[in-house]
Amino acid sequence: MSVSAQAPARAAGLAVVVALAIVYVVWGSTYLAIRFALEGGWPPLLAVSGARFVVAGGAMYAFLRWRGVAAPTRAQWKNLAAMGAMLLLLGNGCVVLAEQHVSSGLAAVAVASVPLWMGFFGLFYGARPSRIEWVGIAIGFAGVVWLNAGSSLSASPTGLVMLLVAPLGWAFGSVWSRGRDLPSPFMAAAAQMLCGGVLLVGVGLLRGESFTAVPTLHGTLALLYLAVFGSVIAFSTYVWLLHHVRPALVSSYAYVNPAIAVALGAWLASERFTAHDLGAMAVILAGVVIITLAKVLRR
Repeated sequence: MSVSAQAPARAAGLAVVVALAIVYVVWGSTYLAIRFALEGGWPPLLAVSGARFVVAGGAMYAFLRWRGVAAPTRAQWKNLAAMGAMLLLLGNGCVVLAEQHVSSGLAAVAVASVPLWMGFFGLFYGARPSRIEWVGIAIGFAGVVWLNAGSSLSASPTGLVMLLVAPLGWAFGSVWSRGRDLPSPFMAAAAQMLCGGVLLVGVGLLRGESFTAVPTLHGTLALLYLAVFGSVIAFSTYVWLLHHVRPALVSSYAYVNPAIAVALGAWLASERFTAHDLGAMAVILAGVVIITLAKVLRR
């Protein structure tokens, strides 16, 4: 290979490494950012979830329309609204509500079960897991039971329920969306954030959420980080990765994010984790890794 041919290959390889690092670190850090935003006085569904998705989705939607990307059709808006309800209202909204009661690291560990639920829901849409995938699902669910039954999560019934609903909503929404009439990936992401954000704000208002005090600077910076880095930059990077590398490599974020979230929670927020918590995390992630490897072998 000539020197000129090696340079683009190295550039492409470096771009993939940087993109993976962004998805790993940014999405892994959003759990701690949610905690800081809540502690800073921002209402959970009204602002930490809802407003930031409305702002991020609206900005992304306006930019795409300015670049000439076609707006979603009426039928596509209906699908996007359903996805926003399942992935953002139930998925993200329940995580934010849970973090009012449990640590950010523990929330990330519970959400790591999403690939397990996706394998289960896939049965209802004709996607039959292989034997190896069934082994991964069984191991992962054993970890979920372990986490919910005996860890520090069991001390918070509200947090436990929210962290059961969140991965269910995200997983079912992801499986349901396959094959649906949707716009281009970036427009779908922007419109979905808009729909989900509006729903979150509406539910927040129905819950009577309001500002009890002026939000702190620390909390405001955390919210800005969630909107800019968590919602726009990391998601756009994720979409780019889907078009440039194997899906198995992209899905590796599912078992890297929890470890990063736990490490950041312990380092920056002095969160404590028992051996029980860490053991359950290891079992859940082992199941997710087995499922990922089984999909690679099947291909």
